Amino acid sequence: MVTSPFLWLARLLNPRGLEENIFVPGTRVGFPFAAGEEHQRSSQVIAQYYQLIRLGFEGYRNIMENCRENMIVLREGLEKTGRFKIVSKDEGVPLVAFSLKDNHCHDEFEISDLLRRYRWIVPAYTMPADAQHVTVLRVVIREDFSHTLAERLVNDIQKVLHELDRLPSKLSSNSTIETQEVENNEKSTVTTKKSALETQREITTIWRKFVMDKKKITGVC
Repeated sequence: MVTSPFLWLARLLNPRGLEENIFVPGTRVGFPFAAGEEHQRSSQVIAQYYQLIRLGFEGYRNIMENCRENMIVLREGLEKTGRFKIVSKDEGVPLVAFSLKDNHCHDEFEISDLLRRYRWIVPAYTMPADAQHVTVLRVVIREDFSHTLAERLVNDIQKVLHELDRLPSKLSSNSTIETQEVENNEKSTVTTKKSALETQREITTIWRKFVMDKKKITGVC
């Protein structure tokens, strides 16, 4: 069994409200788990305590400043393309939320799908109620998101934009599909009408032949 390398030296560092004892079947020992809906281990809380002690205020400030600098690199790179509008603020969580200035031909969901080919997962989603018409892409800057990755993401987004520019717009493709469906429906209708008319003619011809044969047999002219 894997045990935690951290030992609590004082009960003050181990709040009872953050853990509860979970008894494993077949044993009489209770293991501390973080209190929550899914009963996750308290190792994450312990790791946060350790990081806070190791890094301190200065360490966390350096991390956030680095994330903020990478956020600015990404934001400025997107603005230089001239195709996006930045909708996120500079304060708060280091992230960049942006949307297309012109999404009549292609939208943000297409960009999100094509970016997966470059191994980027950039979610695209619509805003809440009363703003459903606004669609944004969002990139959260983490500690391991470097300056180089920010520039690479901008380059890959530019490649995606070039690919979309060579593709037909979603409106024209939709209209083409609708036109083809209408033509197919018209052709099927004409085919159905022709087959019904031919069937009627065949019935008439057979009936006429039957009547003529009957007249010949009875001698009526």
